[in-house]
Amino acid sequence: MENIRNFSIIAHIDHGKSTLADRLIQYTGVSDARTFKDQVLDDMEIERERGITIKSHAISLPYQGRDGKAYTLNLIDTPGHVDFSYEVSRSLASCEGVLILIDAAQGVQAQTLANLYLAMEHSPEVIPVINKIDLPSADVDRVIEQIDRDLGLDPDSHLKCSAKEGIGIEDILETIVERVPPPSGDPEGPLAALIFDAHYDSFRGTVIHCRIFDGTVKSGDIIRFMYNGATYKVEEVGRFMLSRQKRGSLSAGDVGYIIAGVKTISDVRTGDTITLDGRPCIQPLPGFLEVKPVVFASIYPIASDDYQDLAESLEKYTLNDASFVYEKDSSVALGQGFRCGFLGLLHLEIVQERLEREYDLSIILSVPSVRYRFTLQKGTTVEVDNPSYYPDPGSIAGSEEPYIRASMMLPERYLGSVMKLCMEKRGANSTLNYITPERVELTYEMPLAEVIFDFYDRFKSVTQGYGSFDYDLIDYRPGNLVLVDILVNGEKVDALSQIVHRERARARALQACERLKEEIPRQMFKIAIQGTIGSEIIARTTVSAFRKDVTAKCYGGDITRKRKLLEKQKKGKKRMKMIGSVVIPQSAFLAVLKSDTDK
Repeated sequence: MENIRNFSIIAHIDHGKSTLADRLIQYTGVSDARTFKDQVLDDMEIERERGITIKSHAISLPYQGRDGKAYTLNLIDTPGHVDFSYEVSRSLASCEGVLILIDAAQGVQAQTLANLYLAMEHSPEVIPVINKIDLPSADVDRVIEQIDRDLGLDPDSHLKCSAKEGIGIEDILETIVERVPPPSGDPEGPLAALIFDAHYDSFRGTVIHCRIFDGTVKSGDIIRFMYNGATYKVEEVGRFMLSRQKRGSLSAGDVGYIIAGVKTISDVRTGDTITLDGRPCIQPLPGFLEVKPVVFASIYPIASDDYQDLAESLEKYTLNDASFVYEKDSSVALGQGFRCGFLGLLHLEIVQERLEREYDLSIILSVPSVRYRFTLQKGTTVEVDNPSYYPDPGSIAGSEEPYIRASMMLPERYLGSVMKLCMEKRGANSTLNYITPERVELTYEMPLAEVIFDFYDRFKSVTQGYGSFDYDLIDYRPGNLVLVDILVNGEKVDALSQIVHRERARARALQACERLKEEIPRQMFKIAIQGTIGSEIIARTTVSAFRKDVTAKCYGGDITRKRKLLEKQKKGKKRMKMIGSVVIPQSAFLAVLKSDTDK
């Protein structure tokens, strides 16, 4: 145990975590030039395409220290985007030390601070590392000042490196050995292992990723999950190298995997404690942050026959993404599906893409919403995250919506544009803090519902990518909330209903109507698309009908003959409209969803 070090890398998005992990892996000889590829730990296609880390990955690095001893360094890489902060908290719970990476050109960003506060809750050794020192725009002195003033860390304890050029990698490894404390624990005691991740292998069942805090586990042992008491016989244990490497046993301080033929996926819960059935530990290990979904949307299969496949895929998916929650749901327009909770809109996009790619599903999402609170006339309070459960308007005494505190760091020249954007989104109680003469920290309190749709994209646009954004939920505040329904040919389409603030109701309804008009194919009769609040119509568009020229056969003669034919056609169309049903294509639902995010 003296020669084991467990550490994590945290940073703001795009500050070079994956690149630094690549260099550490290359330096320690885990990967040679033939097998190496950029973002070696990011094994999902979607991670490589977008250049972001979505999942935290573990890998064991063998390192020969300057003191001549052989060390095992267990690295757990983390994502940087605010939507994946739950992944970061899980990695930190399994480590004794953390490298906090700061871009030498961009300096301390919003998510750097947020991740540092997360790290301090688990109180590991924090080592500041200034990356990208080879850039022409690097300003190391300014970053050292920010480490002292903004992060409150010892500026003399920092390390300098360029992950891209491979500068300073040996110093980082040596500092990890010197400053990160070795794990504490008793290898002879009762087994206590924390599950920080898992994934499903179609041949071996559930592969459990865990950190051993006490005791030893080997193949043949009978293990028990403390959450539900389920027991299994261990088939294989090992460490994570670039691929799984089988070992005889895992002891206190180790990070590795356990395969125990777990086919009942719901038995494995991230944050649970594994112990031995014959010699259990007294109490479970403390888990990590409680997951709180903030964005809700329903997922439906495009073909109703795929419902069972979707149910099984979601169960397997939650193993690998513990921050994703779901329950059964149904819609008149789209049939059986699931109501899902996400940590943000990027998280929603990633879940949708991963389900489509990894499980070969064709799915459709409803319009995302947040969790609102309604006080009824009789004094009770109900929480609603699905427009289908909106209370009877006559029974509502008051309504509240969740507010966030948004922290933004940006160059001073973009201040006016960002303030204008925040005011558009009903932002209030702003505070302004000049970190340096050119750089400002701006804080706004604004409704979460306004932020989840297109705020982040527009914020990145107006700051030309130089701004950073982080948020945390603060409380619920009163708001005039209404239910906007969309009617197609007089029929309500429940999957398109939205709960919105009255100020935004007409704009949101008009947008949905316009998008539907583009997607719904024309019929032999006019189709009215309406946005309503109760019985009040607030927006309308019409899909014009195909028109047959019934007067073409009339040449000459009295005008009354033409009029008679036109009247007959009019009656026919009226009758058709009453009995004709409009089939809304799947693309129409996606179009309404995109209308909020792709302005």
